Amino acid sequence: MPIHYYIFLSLCLFSIGIVGVLTRRNAIVIFMCIELMLNAVNLLLVAFSRMHQAAAYAIDHTSMAGAEAQLFVFFIMVVAAAEVTVGLAIIVMLYRNIHSVDINFLNRLKH
Repeated sequence: MPIHYYIFLSLCLFSIGIVGVLTRRNAIVIFMCIELMLNAVNLLLVAFSRMHQAAAYAIDHTSMAGAEAQLFVFFIMVVAAAEVTVGLAIIVMLYRNIHSVDINFLNRLKH
């Protein structure tokens, strides 16, 4: 499949994530949109990795080029899992304190 399909799909997913982060007030939906943006980046990294690997394989059949991007995807997934853990803990504490997950109420936590 041509690379521009992956680029277009990744661009659409990332755009949906940005619109969701900027327009939503629910903290859980915002975290889901951030995860959607991270997955769009992961998709693009894997697509470019495969493209680079195919080009390197055409030149040298023993080449392992393109594996670096897949390692970046693994680290992005680990960081995303840690972000979800911390974010959900913050959301649970927010809900316990003010009984809402609306991000407009975060100003109440200052006092």
